Amino acid sequence: MPRATNNPASRARRKKIMKAARGYFGARSKVYTVAKNAVEKGWLYAYRDRKYKKRNYRRLWIARINAATRAEGLTYSRFIHALAQKGIALNRKVLADLALNHPSTFRAIVDAVRAQA
Repeated sequence: MPRATNNPASRARRKKIMKAARGYFGARSKVYTVAKNAVEKGWLYAYRDRKYKKRNYRRLWIARINAATRAEGLTYSRFIHALAQKGIALNRKVLADLALNHPSTFRAIVDAVRAQA
């Protein structure tokens, strides 16, 4: 019986990797075995960093809120606690945007929770 290699599927698999490796430097974009390693590593980084991006943005929002609340004479932790006590359900993304782009609105929120803090 002749040897079956399923050539179309094998070629498609290799083409997928080589297409993903376009733009890589040197052998990483030319040699299949090297490209495969580079692409798989890239996919791992992409997966990991999708999670890391969320953490990073949350840190940025907290830093912005903290800076804005300190300018109003309050600390971040007391501000967030007072928001929860008052029942104001604004997330950190929205609060950071208000602090940066709409300082008067943010000041009104701080004034609303100041008695609580």
